[in-house]
Amino acid sequence: MDSSPEDPVFAFARRLRRMRLERGLSQEQLAALAGLDRTYVSSCENGRRNATIRTIDRLASALEVDPCALVSDRQC
Repeated sequence: MDSSPEDPVFAFARRLRRMRLERGLSQEQLAALAGLDRTYVSSCENGRRNATIRTIDRLASALEVDPCALVSDRQC
């Protein structure tokens, strides 16, 4: 997998981790809020997962952000 900043999976991973840390959540806490396994959240944050739209929606809901904030740096 391409790990360049332009790679959408890597960019998603970077945004997810940043937003989780900004909210003071552990991976375990975020996983619980989103109804996911902690190892899945870890895989997403490390760019090893290509998250589905449903998963992005669940993570966004847990982070209390619009899903577009996880997939784009543009204003939603």
